[in-house]
Amino acid sequence: MSDKLQNPLRLAIIGCGLIGKKRAAALAKVAGARLVAVCDVAAGRAAELAALYPGTEAVTDASLLFARADLDAVIIATLNGALAPLALAAVRAGKHVLVEKPGALNAAELREVQAAAAKTDAKVRIGYNHRFHPALLKAREIFESGALGPMMFLRARYGHGGRKGYDREWRADPKLSGGGELIDQGVHLIDLAGWFLGDFDKIEGHATTSFWDMKVDDNAFLSLRTAAGQTAWLHASCTEWKNLFSLEIYGRVGKIAIDGLGGSYGPEKLVYYKMLPEMGPPPSFPEEFPAGDASWALETEAFLADIRLNREPSPGLCEGIRTLEIVEAIYRRSGYPRL
Repeated sequence: MSDKLQNPLRLAIIGCGLIGKKRAAALAKVAGARLVAVCDVAAGRAAELAALYPGTEAVTDASLLFARADLDAVIIATLNGALAPLALAAVRAGKHVLVEKPGALNAAELREVQAAAAKTDAKVRIGYNHRFHPALLKAREIFESGALGPMMFLRARYGHGGRKGYDREWRADPKLSGGGELIDQGVHLIDLAGWFLGDFDKIEGHATTSFWDMKVDDNAFLSLRTAAGQTAWLHASCTEWKNLFSLEIYGRVGKIAIDGLGGSYGPEKLVYYKMLPEMGPPPSFPEEFPAGDASWALETEAFLADIRLNREPSPGLCEGIRTLEIVEAIYRRSGYPRL
């Protein structure tokens, strides 16, 4: 058995804000991994996070991590504008990468990461943790069983109401964010839609700024179609006022409805509807998931398995690139970015 399979994998986290803290907490719950360093341009943030995990070094220069021979992988949880440059430097140094969604400001940046990773055999997973929420895992189990029959369409809504001053935060600056609500929460919907329906060859829709005083979009409306004609209708919004997550998946003989993500989005619930041969109102099979969100830890476990099994991550760079290509297509036809 190789050392990689026997010994804990050694990881560092770059970006010690809210998501970096969540990533560190998730990593602590996963067997076979050890957090050895954290990095942030703000020394205080790095030191504060490192103090929570004894034996963890705090640094402010990510290049120091990439030069370490005793580091196997990095988790990148910075602002969008720094994601791809850091991922690129990491894979060039032969480090495996879990990079927070959307992975880059645009698809071209991720293609550069992809080319570099191919040369060093570095594994790169894009952090679309919603795939690992319990209701989504259950939906995938039902989907893969064939109980829904051939897919017909999917519709989803995801939104929040922002907060006072939201239009002056980094997400409102296209140079830092790459866009607004579509590249923030909308990419989760695109990723999930592709997970169930496959690739989309027809992209329609638009993004708009309806309420917030900012140069990026606060709403996006998408209609995506596969070559077989299956449709995903998606709406991402930061004028939702009351936080909302809703995903409905329709097959010819069954339907799945998911509502909530826990916390401010409400209890996470799934209902499976089974069509009767005689049609009419279908029997329903509801399930709730009160145990909380383990998606971050499960995603981390999948990333470690990517490394240990030398397998291609999913969602990885191919999925991340395609999602950003769809985002860019909608932005181009809607007149974004507005610099």
